[in-house]
Parts: sequence; structure tokens; C-alpha cells
Amino acid sequence: MMPMKKPRGPSPEQIRRRRIAAIVGVVAALIAVVIAVVVALPHVRGSNAATPTVAAPPKPFKVVFPEGFTRAQMIKRVQDVAKIAARKKGRPVALSAAQYSRATKRAVVPCFTPRRQTNLEGFLFPATYDFLATTPSRQLASAQLQAFCDNWTSINLSYARTKKLTPYDVLIIASMIEREALAPEDRPLVSAVIYNRLHAHMTLGIDATLRYGLNIPPTQSILQSQLDTNNPYNTRKVQGLPPTPIANPGLASIQAAAHPAHVNYLYFVRKPDLVHHFFTASSSAFAHYLCAHGYGC
Repeated sequence: MMPMKKPRGPSPEQIRRRRIAAIVGVVAALIAVVIAVVVALPHVRGSNAATPTVAAPPKPFKVVFPEGFTRAQMIKRVQDVAKIAARKKGRPVALSAAQYSRATKRAVVPCFTPRRQTNLEGFLFPATYDFLATTPSRQLASAQLQAFCDNWTSINLSYARTKKLTPYDVLIIASMIEREALAPEDRPLVSAVIYNRLHAHMTLGIDATLRYGLNIPPTQSILQSQLDTNNPYNTRKVQGLPPTPIANPGLASIQAAAHPAHVNYLYFVRKPDLVHHFFTASSSAFAHYLCAHGYGC
């Protein structure tokens, strides 16, 4: 008889295939369990738990700073708006007039030379700003300075430089334009008068600067005693520009200050419509207009 052969075990290749099949089977089973759990979850939530809701973000408040507002007017506006916001919220808000006053006293203006400004009049860009109950005053002030830089960097100062005017001079002129011109088309003409009178070494004679320097309300007449003062903002007596801006100008007035109209006007006065101005290069024509419209002969 021939000797019996020992039964052969599975080959290495068969062992490898069996292992792969086992792993695939385990993975498939796990996937089936996961799918079953995911499918069942909505039913569990629907019967036993409420669907979670996402809280809506808080609605911001708004503070509006019109073009031509002074820093003092902005402080008063912050005070009024903070009171309204606190009343609506039912509790005090972070914004306050006292803190805003401190935040807008001096700061670094990164787009301007010199960067550190000790008087921020003129740099607090007028616009509408959102704030929350938790918004600090310094954040509002920073937003205004950033808005100023966003607009200021779009201005071409090359023409002003040819007239020996500094960037700060242009900002001062823009503030005067903002306080004097109501009609948009008058802005570059008022700017031209300022440039021309500076070039001619004439006093500017802009009453808005004296009102700012002596804190005279716009509804109050300027007295002769006030016109006779040597206040540095009295541009009827003191030659040249006032020492600082007299308001916070918007972009249109800044552009007009950098790009005056090319006219020879030296005089202007508000027309009876209280919006537009009469412009002339002639002192006699100016005197005649004043006399004809009841300003005195």
C-alpha cells in the first residue's frame, strides 16, 4: 500500500483572501449600524426632544453724525443716542459722552502726517455708525478715524502742494467749506475764494470761524465787540487760516478743498434763498449786491 498523504492546509494566498473578506464583512456591519442610528435620530428628536434654535444676533443701534458737526456736537449726539439706547435696552449701555469725549481728544491718525494729533477736530469722519449695547466709546472713535483714513487716502493733494498748503491746511479749508456751502455746486467756488484771498494776502472774512472760536450759536447775531476781538479764529482781523479745523468735513468738502474751481472770485455772500451764494471778483459789485439785498450800504 502507498502511504497516505497528509491533508494540505490553506495556502498563504487563501489565508490572505479570507482575512480581507472578514475585514470587509466587519466594516460593512459597522456601516450598517451607523446608517441605522442616523436614520433613527430624527424620529427620536421629533418624539422626545425639541429642535435646537439659533439665537438671532442683537439688532444694532445707530448714531448719525451729519457733515459739518463739530466734536462738541458729536459728544452731545453720543449722549442723546446713548440715553435712547439705554431706554430701549432697559439697562445702561457702554457708549457714553464722557468716554467718547476722552477717546476723541487726541489719537494717532495712521494716514496723516504728523500721525499723532492732539486735536481731533476735523478727523472724526461724519457718517452713520452702528453700535451694540456693549460697544465701548473708543471703538466708535476708532471707527470714525478709520473712515476718515479710508476717504482721505483717495484725495490728490498735488494742487494744494503747488500753493504751499499742507495737508492740515487742506483739512482746515475743507471744514470752512463744510460750514459755509450748502449747495454742492458752491463748494469748489467757496474753496476758490479761500485760495485766492490767501494768495492775495487778504483776510478770509469767514464768520463761521469766529462763531467756532467764540462759540457763537448760528442763530445768534455776531456783535461788533466780537468782530473786534483778536481771537485767532477771527478771520476778519487775523490773516491766514484759523489754527484748527472748525468742523468735521465730509468727502465732498475735502475734495473741494483739494480741488478749488479755477475762477478769480474774491467775495461771496449767501443769497436770499439761504442756500446758494453770490460770487464775484469785484469789490464794487460785491458792495452793490449787499446794498441791493438789504445787507447794508
